[in-house]
Amino acid sequence: MKKIKFYCVCLGFESVLLRTFCFTVFILLIGLKGFAQTAYITNQFNNSVKVINVATNTVIDSITVGVTPQGVSVSPDGTKVYITNSLDSTVSVINTSTNSVITTIPVGAWPNGISVSPDGSKVYVTNWTGNSISVINTATNTVSATIAASNAPISVVVSPDGAKIYVLNYGANTVSIIDTVTNTINGVSKTCPQPIRLYLLVF
Repeated sequence: MKKIKFYCVCLGFESVLLRTFCFTVFILLIGLKGFAQTAYITNQFNNSVKVINVATNTVIDSITVGVTPQGVSVSPDGTKVYITNSLDSTVSVINTSTNSVITTIPVGAWPNGISVSPDGSKVYVTNWTGNSISVINTATNTVSATIAASNAPISVVVSPDGAKIYVLNYGANTVSIIDTVTNTINGVSKTCPQPIRLYLLVF
């Protein structure tokens, strides 16, 4: 039976400059057969996503998205990239074959963290000021459910089997464990002060 541990990156009492840096830089690697080919990097101050060829370390494209893009997640088959646009309260869906936005999905207030389920059927979005998680149905590109969250949810990861999501709550210094079938909170764990990013270790 596999075990799961979660690890948090916390700001504690670090400077506002560090906080801004941590919120700004998000990198997503898309690979074929396990080899990363492309990086998608959000630029929150010019509302774009830069596409980088990791073999040559060069920018090969720039995609205009919504206002203040932050979070990035990729579909398991590598065909779609999902971007949270915080000031727009939307998610941009990018087709990786054309590097173009194919649709924009309204979600909750100030979306930040984002994670695609292992089977690619759902996308989970933390709405920081909305204190909620939007569940996107990828077949219809619409919000199929909204889950009430704790104070300022900022990051989300999905368990490898898709049965649970782990939501990091910046304002509460906690992680909420949510059942993806019932969309209910099954447990809460404390974290360090001002947590901003959540990672899972499966072993």
